[in-house]
Amino acid sequence: MIWGVLLFDRQARGLLITHKGSAFLRHARQILADVATARTAFRDEAETATGRLSLGVTSLVAGYVLSDILSRFRRAFPQVELNVIEDNGEYLQHLLIGGELDVAVLLTSSVRDRMALQVETLLVSPYRLWLPLGHPLAQQEAIALEELAGQPLIQLMVDEIEESTRRLTAALPVKPEVAFRTRSVEAVRSLVATGAGLAILPSLVYRPWSLEGDRIEIRDVSGDLPTVQVGLAWRRGAPLSPPALNFIRSAQSSVPNR
Repeated sequence: MIWGVLLFDRQARGLLITHKGSAFLRHARQILADVATARTAFRDEAETATGRLSLGVTSLVAGYVLSDILSRFRRAFPQVELNVIEDNGEYLQHLLIGGELDVAVLLTSSVRDRMALQVETLLVSPYRLWLPLGHPLAQQEAIALEELAGQPLIQLMVDEIEESTRRLTAALPVKPEVAFRTRSVEAVRSLVATGAGLAILPSLVYRPWSLEGDRIEIRDVSGDLPTVQVGLAWRRGAPLSPPALNFIRSAQSSVPNR
């Protein structure tokens, strides 16, 4: 029974659909057919959409966010020609303002010229502490920033990560010793996993294992920590091409928070 209407009569040999049940079934089949027709129409429209999209991406975003966005976009719009440029965020902003890029996927927290660029944040990732398996601090669920004083630190020099880490540790009475600086997230994983130091990085780039198969622990750090914001930027006031508009819509539906 649905909405007080009897759809089936129960009989000795099973169920028999009622007259109103048959009417309901006809409506249900029509609804399903209309949905299928609409889906096919939109899919056909997407698959025949053409054009060119000039896309910018920073190195950190390229490795951890872009693949999911591009995969969804390419499935929906296979005929669109993609030209992807990887560079630092400042240069990508310059290209956007100059009209040389349609859209960029980057750390929106580092976008400076908000008058010239439209920005939409899709993902917010907090900083957390990476430790090797068995480290004394790994016994705690949350670690105070002051407890990192004097600890060796592995510093990632990518996008705004280096500056954020420096600001985090600047207020400590005893500064952590920077044991190693690198532009490679994989190097950070290996160094942390083997006990060369700790790292404070966004959970966006965390993976529990190094390339060598060593375990990496992750813990919350109490205190006023920054976050990394990842999203889209495009030139404010400029008309968006259909490929650019479709890319933005696709990206909006494909990025979960981390």
